[in-house]
Amino acid sequence: MAKNSLSTGMRVIHRYLGFFLAGIMAVYSLSGIVLIFRDTDFLKKEKQIVKELKPGLEAKELGQEVKNRELKVTKTEGDLVYFANGTYNKVTGHTEYKVKELPTVINKLTGLHKAKSSEPLFFLNIFFGVSLFFFVISSFWMFMPKTSIFKKGIAFTIAGIVLTLVLLFV
Repeated sequence: MAKNSLSTGMRVIHRYLGFFLAGIMAVYSLSGIVLIFRDTDFLKKEKQIVKELKPGLEAKELGQEVKNRELKVTKTEGDLVYFANGTYNKVTGHTEYKVKELPTVINKLTGLHKAKSSEPLFFLNIFFGVSLFFFVISSFWMFMPKTSIFKKGIAFTIAGIVLTLVLLFV
């Protein structure tokens, strides 16, 4: 009888947690798809930025200031330093460059995947991750272990694990 109540309890929690997380999963899935294309200009708009930086920066420091870790100086003419999509005046610190950014709403959504432990979204990510792991575990209580559906489910689970490992390591 205890096993039956555990199975019933797992099903009930699985069902209502699934309904609760349906919206979160929709947002995560769409923002995750957008993130796949982060190395392209898909959905990005060009934005001109003008800043006054500290004069006399070296290339690495300039890259940190304009948030471009891979900044490479293409040429220098007098006081003017040229880099991809911009210029920097070594004497005045005047900097102009272009960046390509996702629209604000989409940028916020993709932030779900990038949240750090110091940000409030950290709690949502932990809750979501734990909930998904619960789904993994509770799904094995949906069918009786001796049924063919359960056995096929185990085979599909193993296939999913193997496919993920193959794609990760090959």
